[in-house]
Amino acid sequence: MSGPLLRVENLTKHYPLAAGFLKKTIPVVRAVEDVSFTVDAGETLCIVGESGCGKSTVARVLMRLAEPTAGRVLIDGTDIAGLKKHALRAYRRRMQMVFQDPYASLNPRLTAGQIITEPVENYERLSRNQCQALAAGLLEKVGMSPEMMHRLPSELSGGQRQRLGIARALSLNPSIIIADEAVSALDVSVQAQILNLLMDLQQNLGIAYVFISHDLGVVEHIGHRIAVMYLGRIVELAPCEALFAKPVHPYTEALIAAAPVPDPTRFRLEAVVEGEVPSPINPPTGCAFHPRCPLAAERCRIEVPSLVPIDDGRVVACHVRAPAANGKAQPAAAPVGTPMCSS
Repeated sequence: MSGPLLRVENLTKHYPLAAGFLKKTIPVVRAVEDVSFTVDAGETLCIVGESGCGKSTVARVLMRLAEPTAGRVLIDGTDIAGLKKHALRAYRRRMQMVFQDPYASLNPRLTAGQIITEPVENYERLSRNQCQALAAGLLEKVGMSPEMMHRLPSELSGGQRQRLGIARALSLNPSIIIADEAVSALDVSVQAQILNLLMDLQQNLGIAYVFISHDLGVVEHIGHRIAVMYLGRIVELAPCEALFAKPVHPYTEALIAAAPVPDPTRFRLEAVVEGEVPSPINPPTGCAFHPRCPLAAERCRIEVPSLVPIDDGRVVACHVRAPAANGKAQPAAAPVGTPMCSS
């Protein structure tokens, strides 16, 4: 079927809070607000932003671990956001997840081989020999020895546990994998191994990734496109090289400026943002970033900006910087030197 593998349209997730006895309205946490993006087969879309911006909530809603408040999640044109249990079951094979904590996401009472084969046995009956062959093949595919199938998660290192989590996700031959902070708990050297493993698997198997991280150094290594989120909304979505070479949204500038650069001779942006992230229970009117934005205009305090396409393949939600917003756009930040993206 032509078109993107995954299409997310106007995805919204609100969490109602407990209401008091005399309260007439129930306050809600606006975790995700009107998020839209697409992912093609074999592509990596990275979602970045500060803690609490809604990245992990997007992952949970995509996997239907949390029900969306509004919006659509389409896989090959079928909206899975509205599917019930039996209809949804077949689509769960298409999309799997690698969780942030490789130990908490694994059953401590099952061996590595049982952890890998358990998802498959939910769909089809396998003999003992088939289970062992499947586990051995997937362990080898993620760079582990087949003999490790008899070990418990507590007998594995952090990197081995994350490889085991990836092997479990691969056991159902998914089209897309949601990786939620999949390397944040690992040492830097192990992070590089896992990232290279994911990229090799993508090249060999054609898997698409939605890769969620707060680490810009990680996403610039693995991403094809980057979506920047702030307070539940996407504020900029761009190809990797374009985003790091010349960020447009003031919040994207601030994220890149805050990231440490190991090369002292390299140019850096100076975009210091002061203040705290507003509460998702009571977000600001207009653009959510305007209380912290050095470029905020009166329109930013009143009107929520829409994502506006720009000619280099990106979309930006900014009244000041997006050309179509007011006809006189402020210039984007100067280039930050040699592009950091290696994808």
